[in-house]
Amino acid sequence: MKYSKNILDTIGNTPLIKLNRITSEVDALVLAKVEYFNPGNSVKDRMALKMVEDAEKDGRLKPGGTIVEGTSGNTGMGLALAAIVKGYKLICVSTDKQSKEKFDVLRAVGAKVVVCPTDVKPEDPLSYYSTSKRIGEQTPNAWYVNQYDNPSNTTAHYESTGPEIWSQTDGKITHFVVGVGTGGTISGVGKFLKEKNSNIKIWGIDTYGSVFKKYHETGIFDEKEIYPYITEGIGEDILPKNVDFNIIDGFEKVTDENAAIYTRKLAREEGIFAGNSCGAAVKGLLQLKKHFKKEDVVVVLLHDSGSRYIGKIYNDEWMKKQGFSTD
Repeated sequence: MKYSKNILDTIGNTPLIKLNRITSEVDALVLAKVEYFNPGNSVKDRMALKMVEDAEKDGRLKPGGTIVEGTSGNTGMGLALAAIVKGYKLICVSTDKQSKEKFDVLRAVGAKVVVCPTDVKPEDPLSYYSTSKRIGEQTPNAWYVNQYDNPSNTTAHYESTGPEIWSQTDGKITHFVVGVGTGGTISGVGKFLKEKNSNIKIWGIDTYGSVFKKYHETGIFDEKEIYPYITEGIGEDILPKNVDFNIIDGFEKVTDENAAIYTRKLAREEGIFAGNSCGAAVKGLLQLKKHFKKEDVVVVLLHDSGSRYIGKIYNDEWMKKQGFSTD
């Protein structure tokens, strides 16, 4: 008999799928690493489990404890699966810009959800960074995850996502393209791939309103770069320790509108029902097409499922309200 001993055993080994219509203008072979095949429907399942397991090993997370984390939704889902199987409570702190579906899903799997305002500085007591840290400190027998600075985040992708991509492409990958938020995925995958072949280019997709691109190019943390944006799951107004800028060859910024439009295009043209940051990643790849040659193998990671964005990106009325095209 072949079966998994629990839901956590099904994390990883996600498929690599060739993109066709949406990348017709790109000479190279473009392959999507579709992470919504994970049980929690996102790439974050990998690092959530790794962070929990490492915290268990060194005693930060004790039996019957409470896991506390600030999350845009996907990390929370991964943590929820681990909490259910391993017997922990979970408190997720998020922001009011996230889709309602994300909160509904987290509550459905037993998490308590605390919602904070988006448009405040990270150090503001009301921010989700400050709030999640405070709840972690004030809750008895709690462990504050801190995915932004937790090294297990990057390690998870160094140990699983990177090796999978290398194996699935038979070592022929030449470029890796991925949206950057906490930095764990790009840094872990990038480190593994560069160790295998230092010529592989690692591209981060950023959004307008985020500090990553300018900081990478100039070393300047420019607060003038920071302003509210719609795209979920990528970009930051802080510099997470998990973002290894030395591994990243360059950043490409994508507008909120293009991120939304190309998310919908993925569904209509490829049958890949993916999330908001996935559209940004694909559009960023298209903007980078001059860097790719015919013999290249470009892998773009698609972070999560479109099921988390039914009321936003996939809703015509919401799109029109933002002034975005629905064609």
